[in-house]
Amino acid sequence: MDRTTHAAPGGSDDFFARLPLLAQASDTFDGARYGAAPDDWELVVTDIVGSTPLVAAGKHKTVNFVAAMAIAALKNLCAPTQLPFLFGGDGSVVMVPPAHAQAARQALARVRGFAAREFGMQLRVGICPVAVLRQFGSDVRVGRFEPTPGNSFGVFQGGGVGMLENAARGRGDAALMARVAVPEALDDGQPVDLDGLSCRWNPLQSGRGRMLTLIIHGAADPGAVHAEVMRLARQGGAAPPVRPDTLSTGWPPKGLMLEAQARRGGGFLWTAVLRLLAETLLARLIFLFGKPVGGFDPGRYIDETASNTDFCKHDDTVSFVIDCPQDCIAAIKTYLDGQMADGALQYGMNVSQTALMTCLVTHASGGLHVHFVDGGDGGYTSAARTMKARRASVSAG
Repeated sequence: MDRTTHAAPGGSDDFFARLPLLAQASDTFDGARYGAAPDDWELVVTDIVGSTPLVAAGKHKTVNFVAAMAIAALKNLCAPTQLPFLFGGDGSVVMVPPAHAQAARQALARVRGFAAREFGMQLRVGICPVAVLRQFGSDVRVGRFEPTPGNSFGVFQGGGVGMLENAARGRGDAALMARVAVPEALDDGQPVDLDGLSCRWNPLQSGRGRMLTLIIHGAADPGAVHAEVMRLARQGGAAPPVRPDTLSTGWPPKGLMLEAQARRGGGFLWTAVLRLLAETLLARLIFLFGKPVGGFDPGRYIDETASNTDFCKHDDTVSFVIDCPQDCIAAIKTYLDGQMADGALQYGMNVSQTALMTCLVTHASGGLHVHFVDGGDGGYTSAARTMKARRASVSAG
């Protein structure tokens, strides 16, 4: 298939698996290595309403967990088909093949209802065929960021994600807004398959100074901006927010109740809690002793976890979390302020002592597990709020 043209309907289920691998974050800025999403695939976006006050109320970990639920549900629904997906802190982007389009709508309705009933959060959802977004003037191009074999994340270009997000929020063309809506009636209250979703790691402590969360929008050459930020951040060492020496667990894990709520299905919550207490205690002992058990090597798993993360991602807006010396943060801010003053970009920044991680584990002993990173103290939500405030200030001026 010519990846510069739209895929023909039917037979396109493996399009993501056949895209060129982007092994480094810097590779994701090479648009020539992206492929046009097939017309018949569905683009999905989710977004938690009111995430800023929820985070301020101490529910940051829950916001991250709920934001990842659609990814888990759709990944489980469509397995073994590889899906492009992106975690945004308080929302997500996923693509679904046509064979699962209707089932995906019901899964999204169930996830939305479950988020409201179980966690008291309003989840916005939108789903639309790529062909429809193209009819309305946007495109969807996809890259396959695969930092380790078998663990892929989606990165997106073309404006389709932004168009769908706006439509799901009730902005833009009325016909498109109606097209992307997921009817409430599709939620029949049945359990959602969220198998593999967890948040068992302790908050990641900065080892170099502070965790810096950045959102950068509107840059003509986002790769060059990312490269300069990373050059400034790497002074004195590497900048990944997840390293083997920063990974630690406690017992019981702080996210145990979230996982129990997600995994109880139609059963009693405390049955799931007791089951998870036993499961996580065993895991804790395995990590403490550090010896392989039944094909599971805890040392290898920790090394893989440090690599299988999405600390840099983009969907026309570049977002990333880095571990950065405090003196470098000032230099990064000066650089971005200068770019913004020249009208070259808009950005939002959040600085914290920690980062949070939500996990999606398919096969722990087989190395198939991915991890979604968000900065602490609001992370992406706080950075987005800062960027919006700057936009409003410029508009008012």
